[in-house]
Amino acid sequence: MTKPAFYITTPIYYPSADLHIGHAYCTTIADTIARYKRANGFDVQFITGSDEHGLKIQRKAESFGVKPIEYTDKIVADFKKLWEMLGVSYTSFVRTSSPEHEKTVQTLLQKVWEQGDIYKKDYEGLYCVPCESFWTEHQVEEAGGVCPDCGRPVEKMRESSYFFRMSKYADRILEYIETHPDFIQPVSRRNEMINFIKQGLEDLCISRSSFDWGIQVPFDPKHVVYVWFDALLAYFTGIGFGRDMDKFNRFWPADLHLVGKEIVRFHTIIWPAMLMAMGFDLPKEVYGHGWLVVDGDKMSKSKGNVVDPVQPIQEFGADAVRYFLLREINLGSDGNYSRKGLIKRFNSDLANDLGNLQYRTVSMIDKYHGGIVHKTVVESETDEKFRSLAAETLQNYRAAMDKYALNDGIKAIWAYVGAANKYIDETTPWILAKDPAQAKRLEAVMYNLADAVRNIAILISSMMPFTAPKIFEQLGLTVPEQFNLNDVAWGNFPDGTKVAKGQPIFPRIEEEEEDKPAEAKKEAKPAKKEKKADKRNAGVVTPDQCTIEDFGKLDLRVGTILSAEKMPNADKLLKIQVQVGDETRTIVSGIAPYYKEEELTGKNVIVIANLKPAKLRGVESRGMLLAASDGQGNLKLAEVPGIASGSKVK
Repeated sequence: MTKPAFYITTPIYYPSADLHIGHAYCTTIADTIARYKRANGFDVQFITGSDEHGLKIQRKAESFGVKPIEYTDKIVADFKKLWEMLGVSYTSFVRTSSPEHEKTVQTLLQKVWEQGDIYKKDYEGLYCVPCESFWTEHQVEEAGGVCPDCGRPVEKMRESSYFFRMSKYADRILEYIETHPDFIQPVSRRNEMINFIKQGLEDLCISRSSFDWGIQVPFDPKHVVYVWFDALLAYFTGIGFGRDMDKFNRFWPADLHLVGKEIVRFHTIIWPAMLMAMGFDLPKEVYGHGWLVVDGDKMSKSKGNVVDPVQPIQEFGADAVRYFLLREINLGSDGNYSRKGLIKRFNSDLANDLGNLQYRTVSMIDKYHGGIVHKTVVESETDEKFRSLAAETLQNYRAAMDKYALNDGIKAIWAYVGAANKYIDETTPWILAKDPAQAKRLEAVMYNLADAVRNIAILISSMMPFTAPKIFEQLGLTVPEQFNLNDVAWGNFPDGTKVAKGQPIFPRIEEEEEDKPAEAKKEAKPAKKEKKADKRNAGVVTPDQCTIEDFGKLDLRVGTILSAEKMPNADKLLKIQVQVGDETRTIVSGIAPYYKEEELTGKNVIVIANLKPAKLRGVESRGMLLAASDGQGNLKLAEVPGIASGSKVK
């Protein structure tokens, strides 16, 4: 059976030498949607590219003493490197400097010329080189004597140019927008475009003769095609126009043009007018996403806050960056990027929630069943409710993603992650493991968890393409060439599979000094001068007294021991995994002479949770277990059975 077609595009990016986090944001959204559609059985074309022509590029190349194509070659290589780092699965990268694109532009421009929708006239205006836009004197005056878009100086230019009769199509465009409410999203952008058209459309300058870096106008070689009649047609070139018309006809019209809100006007007014003149259907939807600000402030070179996306990818990993951008920002609204916010999301959502669930599940299967997953069913209300979450989550996820509500889609998955972590706490596998009569029950719990983690891996595969395969590998499953959302269901985990326990996928990040709140950086006040010892305490063996304020600095929490193992070449040390509330911590403790590893699993103990981390034998220990010792070779951990993990000890 033929798969349904789906065609999505990013903007054809201008080849700026300074790639920023906004490029990564838009392309990550598009890639996530493309991957989601593939996982739903669609045949997807996903196009991105580079808009390489124009006076600005020509001047920039001249300033470096190179040809324009040499200048853009380097930047395009940087684009492709970034997309590879982010795992972007585009099907075609269109360069407007390519011979294929030149043919597309010249063929269609000739058609519009021959039908009388293009004419030539002398033109004088104020021109912004960076924006490649002409402005009237009135528009520039209203903006304070600068470009109304970017605020930079404009130049007076006079030349003979060709114009496209865009005004001829104004009424048709307005009617189309008003009768197709989903064409422009979100609704606020749609209203802006309607108001813009009602103010009256002018004809569009489509050629220049004052520079030569561009595609020659087929009916006048002294002119080169100017901006939008060049760049926008990359959406045709990318799906084979003029080379593979069967493919072109299968995928056009585009299902979704994803663009920044600043270029919605070009995609919903100029592009429709061009398509109407050329005799093609309009795209089904244009979505104008918001801007990214950095720490609440607009990105600017002068402010020094432009974020190079390569840096956070190298520091935190591509999937952590992708997750943050998709989870933190509602599509259509402006969003805030901050390193501190990314670390917070990483630790709470990825390390504590998802990573913790995956690691605990595989570790317990490895510990209790030798790594083998047994498909066992023991009927219980808790299990029945948990098993039903697979279908429920899939339904909620699809409902959100079909509306491009990516943020809501992630929330649906993380509700499932949270439920799985809660299921562990409710079923207490470490207690079941101590009772031979509960062997089948333990098998069922382990199977339900393994199956849930498998389902979650499939669900996150669209947004976290590097993490999903890692989870499958640790579950002992074969990574499919294409994840399929129809596989999200209870009971699809193969019976008898052996897991392959590895390292935690998302180890927690310790915040550095500059990431902490300002109040945490303040130096402690010098200690007050000690008072003389109180004679009333004479004969009592006790250290110096502390105040209630001193005691209050300790964060004592209940923790549940998940596992313990001996440290290499250290007779007294155990490396212990402790569940403290929503997170799993590694604590190195010198209790090996007093406890066997298997004795510790499932114990509820008291943890000093805010003790400064320390490295012991190369392992970072995050906390301390409270214990009592009589000084005669006896030591017992302080235990609090029946108290929930994470509870505060007062």
